[in-house]
Amino acid sequence: RVLHGRAWHLLCVFLPPLLSSLKVSPLIEKISDHKDFKKLLRTRNNVLVLYSKSAAAADSSLRLLSSVAQEVKGRGTISWIDCGDTESRKLCKKMKVDPNSKEKGVELLHYKDGAFHTEYNRAVTLKSMVAFLKDPEGAPLWEEDPEAKDVVHVDSEKELRRLLKKEDKPLLMMFYNHYNFSLFSFFQVLAGMNVYSAEFERIKEEYNVRGYPTICYFEKGKFLFHFENYGATATDIAEWLKNPQAPQPQAPETPWADEENVVYHLTDEDFDKFIKDHSSVLVMFHAPWCGHCKKMKPEYEKAAEFLHASSDGPGVLAAVDATVNKALAERYHISGFPTLKYFKDGEEKYTLPHLRTKTKIIDWLQNPEAPPPPEPAWEEKQTSVIHLAGEDFRESLKKKKHTLVMFYAPWCPHCKNAIPHFTTAAEVFKEDRKIAYAAVDCAKEQNHDLCKQEGVDGYPTFNYYNYGKFVEKYTGERGESGFITFMRTLREKDHERVGKKKDEL
Repeated sequence: RVLHGRAWHLLCVFLPPLLSSLKVSPLIEKISDHKDFKKLLRTRNNVLVLYSKSAAAADSSLRLLSSVAQEVKGRGTISWIDCGDTESRKLCKKMKVDPNSKEKGVELLHYKDGAFHTEYNRAVTLKSMVAFLKDPEGAPLWEEDPEAKDVVHVDSEKELRRLLKKEDKPLLMMFYNHYNFSLFSFFQVLAGMNVYSAEFERIKEEYNVRGYPTICYFEKGKFLFHFENYGATATDIAEWLKNPQAPQPQAPETPWADEENVVYHLTDEDFDKFIKDHSSVLVMFHAPWCGHCKKMKPEYEKAAEFLHASSDGPGVLAAVDATVNKALAERYHISGFPTLKYFKDGEEKYTLPHLRTKTKIIDWLQNPEAPPPPEPAWEEKQTSVIHLAGEDFRESLKKKKHTLVMFYAPWCPHCKNAIPHFTTAAEVFKEDRKIAYAAVDCAKEQNHDLCKQEGVDGYPTFNYYNYGKFVEKYTGERGESGFITFMRTLREKDHERVGKKKDEL
């Protein structure tokens, strides 16, 4: 049939908006009213907004953002404001945004926790935008750096297998995590793969990825050995690639007890007798791998030499390797290194936190006084964080729908920084019976197997569990807003599902 007069006019008026709307995902919220926009920012904490000078200018961006919205569903929100229509123009003016001033007539702004956060200025690609919305505070992807253009970036196990199968040239592969990657400019086939998330556990096991970065050398698709000179420059690596060789085994480090020094090195067998035979003894419990112990060792030895040379010295200095003499470490509850304990007349008297130099050690021994009371351990404080151990771990998690677990060690500086933020987040959700923030002290021997079983290869590690089942590693911001946002997003998804079920009924 032929359309005439008013019918044709109406079709012409409504057809363009109809066609335009078909290109927009229902997951993208189109906003034109200021009140609606304020409500959106109040109820969603991770919002990317596309401002456009017209619907036509927004077309290609909306197509890409539709795919992004699908990928970040439940974790981020995408909104569109068309500054070209009359009502929305007022909103754009109020928000002081003018997409007309931009080359393509569009502008992307990010809002976090109800306020403007940043202009989106990273790569306009699906992968980069999804990564940004999953972690707005995180560093850009490695492949976004122009210096990394010659590196093959691998995103999945399937891609890795395909690359190894087809590549005949020698291949150097870096397995890294989002927070720890390096850039090299090489002259060979190079590849990089972010394997931090749980889906890559099999790859990490296969290539013995125990820390980041791990660099593997392949020939004809076959893994030969690791490259271990992490401090190398691009020139060093290019030189090494001319004649790749397996890392040479390092000579084992000489135990401190076997070195020439005047510190008394005690064991499980002779400790008690020594403590009884000497009225004033300062004992350093240490571990061979402990950096702080190595730093303190020369000062401790100098103090020991000074005391050894004094006929009426105020005491003697001893040391115990806690990794070898486990009975002593357990008896005296050693959980961090170095730990200094003072023994008087055969009895433990004080644990001393701050004697790290020769002068401080000698001065204190000449006038032994009780140190200020130690800061209570995290688990000893009254907080809303649940502290778990190996035997009750799984059963406790099964009682909660959403649990974020922090695996930590008391001596770890990054853990110390994260603890107050994690504790604050737990306090925010303390009334929600479906949510828990939990912690496991991996320095405790009883938790060693548990931490290994849960894939902990560095501190702190954050794992998210749903009714006791591991879902993913948390890789977001380690401040309270990151921990809170993560959990709030999960609860919003729960509420959306409940709302949908009610609507269906």
